[in-house]
Amino acid sequence: MTTAVPAPPPGPARSAAPAAAPRGRGSKVAPVRPLVVALVGNPNTGKSTLFNALCGARARTGNFPGVTVEKKVGRLKLPLGGAAADRAAEVIDLPGTYSLSPRSADEMVSVDVLLGDAGGGALRTPRPDAVVCVVDASNLHRNLYLVSQVLELGLPVVLALNMGDVAAARGTTIDPAALSKKLGVPVIPTEAHRRRGLNELRAAIADAAAGPAPEPVRPLPEAVSTEAAALEGWLAEHGCPDVPAYLRERMILDVGGQVVERYRGRCTGDLPAHLAKVRARLAEAGCRVPAAEAAGRYGWAREILDGTVETAAEAPDTASDKIDRFLTHRVWGLLTFALLMFLVFQAIFSWAGPFMDAIGEGQGWLTDIVQHSMAPGAFRSLIVDGVIAGVGGVLIFLPQIVILFLAIAILEDCGYMARAAFLMDRLMSRLGLSGKSFVPLMSSFACAVPGVMATRVIENRRDRMVTILVAPLMSCSARLPVYLLLIGAFVPATAYLGGLVELQGLVLFGITALGALVAIPVAWLLRKTWFKGETPPFVMELPPYRWPSLRNVALRVYDRGKAFVTRAGTLIFAATVLVWAAGYFPGDHAELHAVQAQIEAESAAAEPNEAELEALEQRRRRLSSELIEDSLLGRTGHAIEPVVKPLGWDWRIGVGALASFPAREVIIATLGTIYSLGGDVDETDDGLRDALRRSEWPDGDPVYTLPVALSVMVFFALCAQCAATLMVIKRETNSWRWPLFTFAYMTALAYLGALLTYQIGSRLF
Repeated sequence: MTTAVPAPPPGPARSAAPAAAPRGRGSKVAPVRPLVVALVGNPNTGKSTLFNALCGARARTGNFPGVTVEKKVGRLKLPLGGAAADRAAEVIDLPGTYSLSPRSADEMVSVDVLLGDAGGGALRTPRPDAVVCVVDASNLHRNLYLVSQVLELGLPVVLALNMGDVAAARGTTIDPAALSKKLGVPVIPTEAHRRRGLNELRAAIADAAAGPAPEPVRPLPEAVSTEAAALEGWLAEHGCPDVPAYLRERMILDVGGQVVERYRGRCTGDLPAHLAKVRARLAEAGCRVPAAEAAGRYGWAREILDGTVETAAEAPDTASDKIDRFLTHRVWGLLTFALLMFLVFQAIFSWAGPFMDAIGEGQGWLTDIVQHSMAPGAFRSLIVDGVIAGVGGVLIFLPQIVILFLAIAILEDCGYMARAAFLMDRLMSRLGLSGKSFVPLMSSFACAVPGVMATRVIENRRDRMVTILVAPLMSCSARLPVYLLLIGAFVPATAYLGGLVELQGLVLFGITALGALVAIPVAWLLRKTWFKGETPPFVMELPPYRWPSLRNVALRVYDRGKAFVTRAGTLIFAATVLVWAAGYFPGDHAELHAVQAQIEAESAAAEPNEAELEALEQRRRRLSSELIEDSLLGRTGHAIEPVVKPLGWDWRIGVGALASFPAREVIIATLGTIYSLGGDVDETDDGLRDALRRSEWPDGDPVYTLPVALSVMVFFALCAQCAATLMVIKRETNSWRWPLFTFAYMTALAYLGALLTYQIGSRLF
């Protein structure tokens, strides 16, 4: 039998809501800070749906300081009753979790927020004035484990009894009033996807924030509380005073947990050794860690549910159960999943095409306006090749991102995404990952930018980080122009099996699959080094199927698109402008600008002289080629020629690789400029292919051969030549460390792969 006993709340004391100063002549009313409300709950309880229903488009996203956990904060108006105006509140949507037992720095964030210890200085998140625990009404026994931990913190709590319709369909009857009385907190039935119970929930939050906190529950054995109290003195003696009671309990209960890692360096004594002695004493007293916690909390949950919940002796077969017999079948389920993934990636790769083309046309339209309204010069070049190209380089990804996250939002909201992760877990577990990594990795074949962003569906930090770091190895659509140019120019059009199989197609397939094959040992190596640890057991609740909420889907897509444009987009834009500057300065462009002005004047004439225009165009191309060779970019290309020569490259290929940092396909336009063909060529241009074939070393040997072409393709298949991807990695990991690491390891892999390809290929062919 467990009892509720008073205990001082851990951490900083919760202050009462500040009152407004009385009005008077010359007096000012002190501003009232918004209340802080935290949403916590297990995964798949509808917590995010409830957050969107409460806050809608007023939510903003960011990252908690120093960690990869996303911080999602929404605004809410809480009714105060009577004639008083509504009180503003900030709602923090904490990551879904099964318990408040942090195993990583990211998982520690939820505990820090609830204790008022997240961030620092101006970035500190105030301790919540109220906590909303969102629980699945059809699975209360499991959900109350987390609720018991929240109730230990001495904070005002409201229980949102969500998904009651699912519980009723399974023959479960819940008495909210009786449950509220036993828990000592308000219990509000809600159906977030149908926006039911929201007004009642807002009122309950306002009442809880204004009233006293409930008495903390004590579901753990008394021996644990006694040892936690004794630990306070030991910590104070060894340089760690004022450690909250909840964290002291976690030190004892979580062997190798994040709380111990946080304080072991601060203590003057050997904290792990002392805790080992504490656990030994508990084991001698019949309270073995960590089994004692599970027994205590689930025992407490059974007492709470006794008399408040009635479950049918035999649960009826629900519609979700019937659908799952097909969609989780080892054969039909996989075929259905493959069909859905084909449709999603077809949409990303092909259906986004018209929208991307429209953005490209809009970019060209703006370019034409600038060119017709400004004389040729450095400023116009900055506007056209830096600003417009930079903005276009951001917006061009938006259709793919919107389509991918539209698909993900629909699949998540209807309940299928959990089944997809279940189906793919067996395959992904061989890489040390979970089934949730499959969709982001497959998405990266279309574009790594939305693929990296899609890793947000992965709760486990190790799995998410490894997936982010190998996602750029998937051969995205931006590499395709490079492959098509070089395969068309240097791979023989040899056919096999009566023309059914062609060598060019085989090479394209092999080079496209290369990144995915290399990702397998890279992922394994990352899990054995920086992200050590056992592959976590794949535990996932399968939510019931339901019609997706159009409002929730729209909000998720809007949030992801906005986050990309406003955060990663600014970095992509900056990178584009920097590369433009490197390719423009320090050469004297006066003659080029004069020729460009002549071309524009002649083109605008009533009867342009075609021969004169062609001569001017050739002169412009020659000047552009000379200027890019003399630019910082060209000089760097000459400087690195000794480094890239073992790959079979000359300085021109080196410049193309450097210029393609913002986007891989830029190498086509760069090579066109270098070979005096202009920057408007594409991968199908016969003139560019002929120029590559005619390119020679100073001794007369051809620069481009089949081994060189293969070397360039291998380099592009493995190198992180995409500023957008690197900036999104920075955004998702909240650190420059990981994009720099990604760039470094992928560049090293690309160089090694290209070196082996050329050196071996030049001896074979």
